[in-house]
Amino acid sequence: MAPMTEVEGRRVALSNLDKVLYPAAGLTKGELLHYYATTARVLLPHLRDRPVSFLRYPDGPDGQLFFTKNVPPGTPDWVTTADVPRSEGPARMVLVQDLASLMWAANLVTEFHTHQWTADDPDEADRLVFDLDPGPPATVVQCCEVALWLRERLAADGIEAYAKTSGAKGLHLLAGVRGSSSERVSEYAKALAVEAEKALPALVVHRMTRSLRPGKVFVDWSQNAARKTTAAPYTVRARSVPAVSTPVTWDEVAGCGRAEQFVFRTGDLGPRVEDYGDLLAPLFDRRRAAKLP
Repeated sequence: MAPMTEVEGRRVALSNLDKVLYPAAGLTKGELLHYYATTARVLLPHLRDRPVSFLRYPDGPDGQLFFTKNVPPGTPDWVTTADVPRSEGPARMVLVQDLASLMWAANLVTEFHTHQWTADDPDEADRLVFDLDPGPPATVVQCCEVALWLRERLAADGIEAYAKTSGAKGLHLLAGVRGSSSERVSEYAKALAVEAEKALPALVVHRMTRSLRPGKVFVDWSQNAARKTTAAPYTVRARSVPAVSTPVTWDEVAGCGRAEQFVFRTGDLGPRVEDYGDLLAPLFDRRRAAKLP
């Protein structure tokens, strides 16, 4: 039986803590759980009230990976869940509302992915997202060039953008929005992606077609669709190294000259959070959320 740990008055089973999940880094499951416990104060606000999809990798990133959208079997009855709309009918998903729920979910060994809307108002998007995905030989360096263009373009419409690494090879841009459906946000994001391709034809592509992408940055606007999810800030990714989807400053974006500069591992996040706090915290200020033009 897995050892039980009390977290904020809840009994949470934490199993196989000595299991090495990331052989290249020697990171164990216990160390992964420690990371989530110590970054919970900045991570939890980005998960709270948002239905969470889990990309699970219980045997490490080299093992089987599988998505779990519905409430997993064996979920404790104290974990908050919510009905969410889907085209095939309502489904029930997990809401990670507190530290105990976070540690229960982290024990499943998962990436956390969230929608751009909250469970209490699924008809209104409160986030706009661009996933900037480089096609080799392009890297995150080129993503940063595109991000700077998009930042200025969004600002022209009164929208304030923030950046984070994807935790893989690209970059995510996020902005707070209000008063629009996911469909409307998707339309707006697509229009900007098309505009970016016209302004930067040697650098940007707005279509997913693989043959168009070598050496360019795919500006993926489609993750604004109501059914889509994006890797949450501060989640650890199921990659060969324990890289984290990490908020970055615009000075860092402007100064990125090597892809290695934008690889942040679990051990890097403690000092960054101490120095910067949560760089994405302005997203929670509804007064700063913009209406789309």
